[in-house]
Amino acid sequence: MKLVFAGTPEFAAIALAALLDAGHEIALVLTQPDRAAGRGLKPQPSAVKLLAQARGLSIQQPTALDGAVVAAVSAARPDAMIVAAYGLIVPPALLDLPARGCVNVHASLLPRWRGAAPIQRALLAGDTRTGITIMQMDAGLDTGPMLLQEALTIAADETAGTLHDKLAALGARLIVRALATQPEPQPQDGSGATYARKLRKDEAEIDWRRPAEEIERQVRAFDPVPGAQTRLAGSVVKIRHARVEPGTADVPGTVCASEPAGILVACGRDGLRVTELQRAGGRRLAAGEFLAGFRGGAGGFTLAPGSRLGSGNG
Repeated sequence: MKLVFAGTPEFAAIALAALLDAGHEIALVLTQPDRAAGRGLKPQPSAVKLLAQARGLSIQQPTALDGAVVAAVSAARPDAMIVAAYGLIVPPALLDLPARGCVNVHASLLPRWRGAAPIQRALLAGDTRTGITIMQMDAGLDTGPMLLQEALTIAADETAGTLHDKLAALGARLIVRALATQPEPQPQDGSGATYARKLRKDEAEIDWRRPAEEIERQVRAFDPVPGAQTRLAGSVVKIRHARVEPGTADVPGTVCASEPAGILVACGRDGLRVTELQRAGGRRLAAGEFLAGFRGGAGGFTLAPGSRLGSGNG
């Protein structure tokens, strides 16, 4: 089948690779413009662009899907346009242009978690299952009829990173299957819809007044990026791995125990045993290694019992 593909991150690149390996012709690839990244803030190509370049595909990186892009897609004469984590809204002028329309690879069990951050929102909400939906796109936000859907279980220790990888692999398999079998579209039941709004920077900040189970989910939902974070004597510390410890009671944010096995912090309900941390500019460290850097009160503060974590605490 002759296709136009629109996508940007690794999630989309895995789907693109699967389509190419299945023998589909990719007439045109649309991906976001290069973005500044890394310590030098140099423009970096997207994962989709890198793959498209390696496979010798035609690439466009528009900032908007304007008339010039519509003309380019029209000239390609695709059977369908495949969209996966692209990052730009597909306008009506493009939706019905391909013979079989536009098909989206979405990382949730629609209608749950329509929107930009379905993986993180599922983890934050404590969902026990999620999946992939292959959807025929319409003018709404992830509201179109579904072609295929497959669920997977969210493990108790699942992070956004591990869940992303599982869903990317599943999405790649399902989009290939959908094009091969062309299933009959089924309408969504809008009564069960929820919205996965884009993540805000301030959502990474830990509020120790919340229950420990919610904070533990926050740690997993923001791993690997941007990392759930707290403050210690004004310095940012990212919490990379933790587990709930029931029965802990103290002022929220108080360090109740400081041991190589983990730093126990009181929360609004129960406690959180922090087992992996990361200082700004540093690497991820097990609690024992992290604590070794504070011996003797390095930097004028310690992580001894009674210390406080969180904004305004030292």
